[in-house]
Parts: sequence; C-alpha cells; structure tokens
Amino acid sequence: MKNLFRILLFTCSVLAAAQTKKTVSKKRAHPKPDLAKINDSIPELIPQRIDGKLGYINQKGKFIIKPEYNFGTFFWEDCNLLNSPNEKVRKFGTADYASVTLDHSDFRIDKTGKKAYQFKNEDLGKCPITYQEKIYTPYILQGFYGIVDVTKFTDPKDYRQFQIYPQYQYLYTMESDDPKNPMIIASQNNRFGVIDIRNKVIIPFEYSDIKRNFSWKMARMFEVTKDGKNYYFIDDKNKAY
Repeated sequence: MKNLFRILLFTCSVLAAAQTKKTVSKKRAHPKPDLAKINDSIPELIPQRIDGKLGYINQKGKFIIKPEYNFGTFFWEDCNLLNSPNEKVRKFGTADYASVTLDHSDFRIDKTGKKAYQFKNEDLGKCPITYQEKIYTPYILQGFYGIVDVTKFTDPKDYRQFQIYPQYQYLYTMESDDPKNPMIIASQNNRFGVIDIRNKVIIPFEYSDIKRNFSWKMARMFEVTKDGKNYYFIDDKNKAY
C-alpha cells in the first residue's frame, strides 16, 4: 500500500513539473513588446523611417515593429472604421491599432506589428463632421506674421489687440485638443521652431522645416527635419526619437 502511494505521489509530481514547464514555455514563445514609457505625455510607439521604410520604435529608440511600410500613422482612432456598417471590424478603429500602407495595400496593425485588418471600401463608414474653429490665427501686417484672437480682434492699427505682434516670417497654428493653448509653428531667419500664444519659444529655431500635420493633436510631438529630407519626431522638450 505504501509503495502504491509513493508511485502515485511520484506520478503527480512528474505531471505537475511537466505542466509547469509547458506553461513557462508557452509564455516565452509569445514575449510582449517593450512598451515601457519614459515620457507619459507621448505615445508608447513612435513612427520612424529608415532607408525609406517606416517602422515603430519604443521610447528608448528600439524598433518594436520592423521598418517595412511605405506609410504609417500613430496608433490612433480611425473614424471610418469606428462607424463601419460592419460591426465586426469596428474594434479595429480604436487607438489600439495604427494604419499602415504596404505595397499599395492598407492595413491596421496592432502593437506587436501583426496585421489585424486589411481595409475594404465596403467596411468604411461616414465620419461625423466635428470641425473646431481655431481661436488664435495668424495675421499678416506689412509682410510679417503675428497672432490674433479672432473672437476679439477688430482693429489692426491698435497694437494692443494682437496676441503676438507681427514679427515672424511665417506662423501656423497647429491642430490641438486645447484651442486656447495651441502650439504655433514659427519661422525666423529662415529657420523653423515652435512658440506658444505667449510668444514663448517651445522648440528652438534650428530646423529647416516642421510639418503642418496632426502630430501635436495625436501625439504631442512635432515632425521635424534639419536637412530638408530626413524627418523625425521630437517631443516638447526638443528630445528626438
């Protein structure tokens, strides 16, 4: 009887050990990407282009999704899919996915780089029209750009009505979730930087171009270049990624 008990105990131990090894092996087979955040104000994954191909790096600069795409966005909502007539594909419109283009085909990928959905015209819904008018817009006076509050500005002869008196070669108010505190692309001495509505320099004037896109609204980042060819993203502390 004792021998039988020992045999059963040994058998159970072996099975438990085997199950543990199987579980550990399964976990190792599917490692999670390193999405540790250093800066909480910007996304976990950032598009980066190398040798003409686009991939995604983490905040440490390591490629998590290999560069193979012709085009890619931040991980951001796609309103056409969120409003799709096909309920099964609406989940691919959430910010858990990014839109990419590969060899003339468009996909939504997840944060491991897996192609989760390929776009189909019949799946695309209509986006609701949600236009938010800008409060602060550029105003040109004698060839120079300034900023005015469109809700108050009436007389260009009164310098006190200018939020920023015209002094720049160029200004562009970026799209933002906070229209009262937008970021403004500015040009001075043929170089580009970023200022706020108080005329404080946020990004120094050291770039040959800064793209006028939705990168600030989507990711609180700016897409910049110093040579006019190679663009990359920086945060509001001028840290490059």
